[in-house]
Amino acid sequence: MAAVPLTAADVATAVSGRIVSGSGSAPVGRISIDSRTVGGGDFFIAIRGERFDGHRFVQAAFDKGALGALVDDVGAAGALSQDALVIEARDTTKALQDLARDVRRRSGARLVAITGSAGKTTTKELCAELLSARYRVFRNKGNLNNHIGLPLSLLELRAGPEAAVVELGMNHPGEIRTLVDIAEPDVRVWTNVGDAHIGFFASADAIADAKSEILDGAGPANVLVANADDSRVMSRVGAFAGRTMTFGIQNPADVRASQVETLGVDGLRASVQTPAGSFRLSTSLLGLGNLANVLAATAVAVTFDVPVDEIAARASGLRPVHHRGELLRLPGGVTLIDDSYNSSPSALKRALEIIHSATGSARKIAVLGEMLELGEHAAALHRDSGRAAQAAGLDGLVVVGGAAAAELAEGAREAGMPAAQMVLVGDREQAIHEVLERVRPGDLVLVKGSRGIGLDAVVERLKAEFA
Repeated sequence: MAAVPLTAADVATAVSGRIVSGSGSAPVGRISIDSRTVGGGDFFIAIRGERFDGHRFVQAAFDKGALGALVDDVGAAGALSQDALVIEARDTTKALQDLARDVRRRSGARLVAITGSAGKTTTKELCAELLSARYRVFRNKGNLNNHIGLPLSLLELRAGPEAAVVELGMNHPGEIRTLVDIAEPDVRVWTNVGDAHIGFFASADAIADAKSEILDGAGPANVLVANADDSRVMSRVGAFAGRTMTFGIQNPADVRASQVETLGVDGLRASVQTPAGSFRLSTSLLGLGNLANVLAATAVAVTFDVPVDEIAARASGLRPVHHRGELLRLPGGVTLIDDSYNSSPSALKRALEIIHSATGSARKIAVLGEMLELGEHAAALHRDSGRAAQAAGLDGLVVVGGAAAAELAEGAREAGMPAAQMVLVGDREQAIHEVLERVRPGDLVLVKGSRGIGLDAVVERLKAEFA
């Protein structure tokens, strides 16, 4: 695909705005919403947020070499040079989204959008790796998956990739619908429905209804890749207007894994059947959750006509995303599963299953952080997670957080974990102290918690201590 050039006039048209000053023929370079990162020739969009107003930094952007700026109120931007390129639109956030949609359309790239309660980022990375066998692929960075991050990602399609893979995040109804409207995906992937963010919803079914917005606006040429093992997903896919391709492990599916061998911290093996042929998968990715992610990515690759032998070759070399189930064999003799990026009750149980199935370590220790955004369900879900921790056969447990974390510890105690094997601490600094007191060479350690708890600091300290 060819690169997508933009002029000031193109931007004004896309956002239904007007050029207040400057030339419409001026070429628009990189687009930024952060004046601190603006460089020469960049174009600054002044976004209004809950805690900031980009209009206060328009002059700062020009001082750093910005070519122009998009505002919703010229007066709010202060006194600007008469020669400055300024475009005015009614709402700069919507303008950013409209511009991103315009670039997405003009790029001609085939776009894959992924949603689900767990595994979005990993599935995105796996899809991009498999599609890279045949295409020049763009993927959005990190978790830039909301109403601001996604448009900024789509603007990168100006570079002219043949395919793009993005994730769509949400914690309230209506958000996925907005993102689908911006991205206009050709292929939509729905990984699962879990309990992440359940504090913002009445039930898991309400989460499923919100996630089902991934089906909106589809036409006959669109494809949905759906999890055949998730009953909430499958009960809603009948509303999809295009073609559905399923993936699964337990239930019949278009892309299915059978003869699955879980190897603990050594990954897993399985036979994978697809409409285009079969292959034997051997991967270092941990757990059945990651196997489902590989199957989803395989379904996408088949949809893009990537040959099965190339899928098989790339799938065997797939590696986990940083802080998301990353296995680290530290030189000092500790085996560390770094799953510190985020957590939810269902994801935690899958991680504990990996610990339970692992063999060969001296002891098994888990450092588990409080899981956030669970609302009124927090106490019960944490207590149930504590019971799962005890069932995993742990030799040590460090629980980090407040009242909900105390429920996790209590659940483990009720299930039979001796008090001497566990400790409850309030924050990551205390957790670091307790972990260093307990962990010895030969141990297997799982670190997992919500991002707001900051357990990546525990991981980094362990890496330094056992380097």
